[in-house]
Amino acid sequence: HVQLVESGGGSVQAGGSLRLSCTASGYDLPVMGWFRQAPGKEREGIAAIKLIGGIKTYYAESVKGRFALSQDNAKYSLALQMNSLKPDDSAIYYCAAVPPGGNWNSDQWWSGFTYWGQGTQVTVS
Repeated sequence: HVQLVESGGGSVQAGGSLRLSCTASGYDLPVMGWFRQAPGKEREGIAAIKLIGGIKTYYAESVKGRFALSQDNAKYSLALQMNSLKPDDSAIYYCAAVPPGGNWNSDQWWSGFTYWGQGTQVTVS
């Protein structure tokens, strides 16, 4: 059973930065990523990283150029650096992973995630 543990949420003023971390207990996870959900809105995929067959990152247009996803000292540990934060970035942020052998493709990089963390709140005022 894969467990994902997030940390690093909090409150920040507009224009500020936050860094979220996620560590997965599993192995052979092909893709990990971050999603967010604001009150009254659908969950949105914001960034993903392909870990098998070459490292590659993917970003939603809403965060491209402001957020950076990377591995954090271990293959299944991620760091999401969030800069130039806006009030619209306020949401619960979830770390997620695609299972080994899972159904994932780069054209819809936000799909196929079946493991989820508990979420961490980010508030930008």
